[in-house]
Amino acid sequence: MNRQLRVAAIHDISCFGRCSLTVALPIISAVGVECSVIPTAVLSTHTGGFTGYTYRDLTEDIVPIVDHWKTLDLRFDAFYSGFLGSFEQIDLVADIYDDMGGDALVVVDPVMADNGKLYTVFPENFPKGMAKLCSKADVIIPNMTEAAFMLGEEYVKGPYDREYIDGLLERLSRIGAGKAILTGVYFEEGKLGAASIDFDTGETSLVMRDAVSGYYHGTGDVFGSAAVAAMVRGHCVAGATEIAVDFTVGSLKRSYAAGTDKRFGVNFEEGLGDLMDAIHV
Repeated sequence: MNRQLRVAAIHDISCFGRCSLTVALPIISAVGVECSVIPTAVLSTHTGGFTGYTYRDLTEDIVPIVDHWKTLDLRFDAFYSGFLGSFEQIDLVADIYDDMGGDALVVVDPVMADNGKLYTVFPENFPKGMAKLCSKADVIIPNMTEAAFMLGEEYVKGPYDREYIDGLLERLSRIGAGKAILTGVYFEEGKLGAASIDFDTGETSLVMRDAVSGYYHGTGDVFGSAAVAAMVRGHCVAGATEIAVDFTVGSLKRSYAAGTDKRFGVNFEEGLGDLMDAIHV
């Protein structure tokens, strides 16, 4: 009998508002992959649009969790990190990748900025720290803002042209990861998607779909988790990008049709069957 695949997801927990671990755990598990977690913080809700939320930092728990795992001689097929709240957490996650990464797929979503702005909780030099962590990754999943900031470039507002996107993908090779998936790509209003590149082969892909009106929180985590699930299940980065785009768009469409509060995240749950079919579980 084949061993079940196993992923370690390193994210915060927002107890309400679908994002981070409450997204990664069900999506990755749905495709038959065991999803273990290292929680970096616990919040009553995510911070996008909510006020009065509670926050408990779990930085001091990360090393004891990993140390206990080492006594169990655990092996992981992939590591997947997202929002990290400090330079200290970046360093701790980098140590995890050095100590336990081995032959595992390492995926880093450098969650820290969007729409041309760094999240207010981060200092201006935070992108340099995140770029250092991304250098240890096999695959990175930045949005347009995060990609520009990690490269030390000014954010360029879209619509974009193909030359700019191709150039940005190529410049991301400077960070040191093997592959990249760039989200938030669009060339005209009403269309939105993602582009990918394999730096070893130079192969690129572009997936565009009809955009859904409004800004819904947590869609980046939905996308990243679906991409990780697909890659762990054997899909190449281009194939995983297409699967993740379609899964995210479907989740957005259901939420838009239902009139869901955009702060509450998107209805990915009812699309898990479609994701399983796309990945052929």
